[in-house]
Amino acid sequence: MQQAIAILDSGVGGLTVAREVMRQLPQEQICYFGDTARAPYGTRSSSEVIQFTHQIVDYLMQYNPKMIVIACNTATAVALDEIRGRLSIPVVGVIHSGARAAMKLTQSGRIGVIGTEGTIKSKAYELALSRISPHVQVVSQACPLLVPLVEQGLFDTEQTSRIVEHSLQALKSVPMDCLILGCTHYPFLAKPISKVMGPHVALINSADETAREISAILSHHNMLAAPYKLAIELPVHQFFCSGDPVMFKKIAQNWLNEPIDVKPIVWRTSSIL
Repeated sequence: MQQAIAILDSGVGGLTVAREVMRQLPQEQICYFGDTARAPYGTRSSSEVIQFTHQIVDYLMQYNPKMIVIACNTATAVALDEIRGRLSIPVVGVIHSGARAAMKLTQSGRIGVIGTEGTIKSKAYELALSRISPHVQVVSQACPLLVPLVEQGLFDTEQTSRIVEHSLQALKSVPMDCLILGCTHYPFLAKPISKVMGPHVALINSADETAREISAILSHHNMLAAPYKLAIELPVHQFFCSGDPVMFKKIAQNWLNEPIDVKPIVWRTSSIL
């Protein structure tokens, strides 16, 4: 089925999901929207995040996608059910995927979660994990300083290391064997996060499990794209952002390891609250 998979995020974080979809489903076309002008979503009210998510979905629907992927944990936590309720195409979030991945890996049943203030406040991961196993022990920590680092492209600097160390200080002494990166921006900071938490704590990135879920749903509905006949044929991906297209393009090209074009989208002034 030669329609795009639409992926949306508050910024560049959803590129972690996009890259994994491109790896697992190389025949699929991606239509990506990063709302960089209004990032981060984690400090926004639920009503704002819901409004923004609806607005981006409405924009993406003009491209007739076969699936919507909300690759933002904050938006998944507060807007997923509403978006599913109004669309006839499949809508996938990232929280249940991250929870499943953690439960597959944990040996102790003690799992940490880091995320934005909005995601942690929603307790969405605690609920998702408890549905899989009522005996799991979860400790959560909001890390509001991390998303701005990623949006600025500061992945491996001394400043980043200091901020990551400060953000995770309270978790270092907590027994756990898995730490869910409960924001799709955080895999960009996997190196400094792992350095702080130590080798005994596995970092859980929901992107791999989300891509598997996407593949399973599309296969179930007979919606997978047909394989290309020629090896040189590749899907043409589309990228949109509402903020600085230069920074977005730089980060996206480095992360995806391929050249891309970015179309900047300017929201009405009244839409940026």
